[in-house]
Amino acid sequence: GRESTREVYHQVPSSITDFSQSTIARKSLSTPNKVRHPLSATVFPKMFLRRRYLQNGFKENLDLFDDAPPPPSCSNPNWSLDCCCGDEEIIFISLMCGYLLANFFLWNSLLLRPMKLIAVFVHEMSHALACWMTGGKVSSIEIYNNEGGVTKYQGGKRCIIIPAGYLGCAFCGMAFVVLSGDRTASFISACVFLFALVISMFFSPNRVMLLLSVGFCVLTVGFILVDRLLFDPTLQYLTLFYGVFIGSFSVYDIYDDLITRTREGSDAHACHQLIPWCAPRCVGIQFAFMALAFQAIGLYLALVWMTST
Repeated sequence: GRESTREVYHQVPSSITDFSQSTIARKSLSTPNKVRHPLSATVFPKMFLRRRYLQNGFKENLDLFDDAPPPPSCSNPNWSLDCCCGDEEIIFISLMCGYLLANFFLWNSLLLRPMKLIAVFVHEMSHALACWMTGGKVSSIEIYNNEGGVTKYQGGKRCIIIPAGYLGCAFCGMAFVVLSGDRTASFISACVFLFALVISMFFSPNRVMLLLSVGFCVLTVGFILVDRLLFDPTLQYLTLFYGVFIGSFSVYDIYDDLITRTREGSDAHACHQLIPWCAPRCVGIQFAFMALAFQAIGLYLALVWMTST
């Protein structure tokens, strides 16, 4: 049955008359008694279209397995991730895994010291934003070489300002990851980051804070220029790295400061003073779960954005 089918399908007519006769012969095969490959319903469940160009200039499409379902359509926004994952999404996930591995193996090296300090800056800036949003006043933002920081403020709602440090850092990491999936969105996130660095210089920064702000302003502006003038995805790579590192640092910082040990003056201890029945380590566990959830949500939303566009 397979040999006879092949003879008919691969017969090339030498004239228009022969072509009409072969067309009639092929139409006879399209009846319910058409010979099919015995594995067409199992091994090849999808429709397979093949395009053939005949010697006389005729073109036709041969539907070998016409009983297969049509390909799935992608919704917009693609919340169910039906169209994941193509080449772009695979590169995105691979870069994210590579950044996580680099953070793990180089965590205690001097190469990542500036990134740790910028993560501390995001932590302290989150305190400042919460203070401004609740009607308070920020007097200074300081960062120290020992990966510590202080935000001095007056007024505001302490119940919102205190947890804003760890949770705001995790949220910013998630936002960077989500926005790295699009060129325009990564450019907007870089501009917001630059704006925050510049604003911090007007609130009595110490020497470390000043050097950190200037250094990362130069770095981010450089990546923006390279992205616009030379190589397109460069800024998206940087934005994704910012997001992965800041998110990783928030999880590690919560685990190291609030779960394995609880020290006086930490945000968890301040929350315990506001809510005495909630122990500092219990606060740290809640923060840790929320930080991990932010990172998972960031990855999901980034894939939704990329597959939708």
